[in-house]
Amino acid sequence: MKSMPPKYAPAAPQSRNAPAAGPAPVKTLRLGRIKAAVWENNSDQRAFFNVTFCRTYMDEQKQFHDSDSFGRDDLLLLSKLADQAHTFICDRLSGARGDEPDR
Repeated sequence: MKSMPPKYAPAAPQSRNAPAAGPAPVKTLRLGRIKAAVWENNSDQRAFFNVTFCRTYMDEQKQFHDSDSFGRDDLLLLSKLADQAHTFICDRLSGARGDEPDR
């Protein structure tokens, strides 16, 4: 007798190699294995921004995945990326070009 597959399978981790669905972030910032993606949304009145953070890791099969869980050693990098994302958004809202390369 064959065993039945589980009724509720755990969600598979999101892979970096999977094709992206939908719009891309307007800016992606990275420090080591921590990444911040800045997303621009438009309403009737104005543009507004959201930021998502993830940590990249490699599994036993040498495949890269992203996680939204952070350890103690990730938190300082996470805060630095949050600061950089905040600066980018403020520059963008003030009309300054926030995507120019550093000099």
